[in-house]
Amino acid sequence: MRAKDVLPDTQNEIEIQGTTVRKGTVGAFLVNAAAFANPALTPAAREAALRDLEDLLPALRALGLFEVFEIRDPQLRAFVEARIGAASPAEA
Repeated sequence: MRAKDVLPDTQNEIEIQGTTVRKGTVGAFLVNAAAFANPALTPAAREAALRDLEDLLPALRALGLFEVFEIRDPQLRAFVEARIGAASPAEA
């Protein structure tokens, strides 16, 4: 399956299990995860990245991202796991 099969160029979002998933969701997660891992990040910027990451979690969970990928950064992984729990989207 290609990206355009999931979301055509003319469409910016889809609904999965009642959750809106925007086209840039995974990319935004990656950018914020990289920012979170940057030791030079100010505390305020780190908090902003965490808020943005938390806002993305329902869509990423609906996509099944965390059933396929594991977050390598232990602090970020703990942050995400504390918020999504161990249940898969089908169990939620």
